[in-house]
Amino acid sequence: MHYFEQQSYWFYYFSPKMMNAMRKIFSFTMLATCLAGGLSAQITDPKATEVWEPVPRVVQPGVAGGPPSDAVVLFDGKDLSQWQHPGGKPSAWSVQEGYMTVVKGSGDIETKRSFGDCQLHLEFRSPAVVTGEGQFRGNSGVFFQNRYEVQVLDNYQNTTYPNGQVGSVYKQHMPLVNPMRPPGEWNTYDIIFKAPRFNSDGIRLSPGYLTVILNGVLVQNHVEIQGTTEYIGLPKNAAHGPAPLRLQDHGDPVSFRNIWVREL
Repeated sequence: MHYFEQQSYWFYYFSPKMMNAMRKIFSFTMLATCLAGGLSAQITDPKATEVWEPVPRVVQPGVAGGPPSDAVVLFDGKDLSQWQHPGGKPSAWSVQEGYMTVVKGSGDIETKRSFGDCQLHLEFRSPAVVTGEGQFRGNSGVFFQNRYEVQVLDNYQNTTYPNGQVGSVYKQHMPLVNPMRPPGEWNTYDIIFKAPRFNSDGIRLSPGYLTVILNGVLVQNHVEIQGTTEYIGLPKNAAHGPAPLRLQDHGDPVSFRNIWVREL
């Protein structure tokens, strides 16, 4: 510290106690730098930095877009046994030719199982015959833990508010781009969801996050979920744990197929 005391007059304004603390910080920093450099110089064998355990478990990938071996299949094109309307009523959505379709007025459907952090895959299609515009054209939604919506909407040459279009975290994050296919064609969502955490007092300790890939294109890059995705008003953050996945009945005959989820 002699150099600083001789060369930097402003150090005279510090008390002796502060000077001693600064000497310790300086000495510790120099020691850490030297140790790091020394240790790095001593490692000459590449095997010294190899980690062999634990060994990642083997997961068989899906075939032709199908589910991997550790996935929970939520819809395989045959029936809606994994789904129900809120309250436990059996799903009234239609199933035909390997896909299910919203029946207007029947209400949302949700999984019978609850999920936390997960990887979700699904395919969706808006009607080939276009009716309506804006939010009234091929509208549905995918809700995580019954609260956080990733929008489903026919935005092929159809304009609406960007934080409510396909690929958005509804009313919170607009998508980076719009890779929507034309009406009547199948679109694919691959979504990574990290759930928010709450303590025993109901205080949120960390927010949730969403990464969304639409038709192979990244549209949400690990964005923070601000809270519930409200149609009117601001997000809410009431404490909760794992909860069902939900698909929305917004009045349009949107179809879904090949739905599976991996718990993370």
